[in-house]
Amino acid sequence: QVQLVESGGASVQSGGSLRLSCAASTLTVNTVCMGWLRQAPGEEREGVATIDTRGSTSYSDSVKGRFTISRDNAKNMLYLQMNSLKPEDTGIYYCAAARRFGCSPSDRGYNYWGQGTQVTVSS
Repeated sequence: QVQLVESGGASVQSGGSLRLSCAASTLTVNTVCMGWLRQAPGEEREGVATIDTRGSTSYSDSVKGRFTISRDNAKNMLYLQMNSLKPEDTGIYYCAAARRFGCSPSDRGYNYWGQGTQVTVSS
């Protein structure tokens, strides 16, 4: 059974940084499209960053230049480095995996999800 377990969420002040981690089991992170998505209260879930099997990364316009998605194949881990955080970055962040050809933040249809980790940015 595939498991994705996120960690690293916290409360930080505007301008701060956080690093989210996602541990994957029974799934190899460099063989599928991996993504980070977030959901703010009262809003739909949105994709923020993806990394495909070749290691190519994509970002939503709202986080481009501030967030960096990466993976460690040896540890089978996915990461999201978040810098220059803003209050509008507040939400639950999810790690997800998709067995599909396309791999961009706007794509939908993930096969596996983590339970989410809360990120709160105060002004």
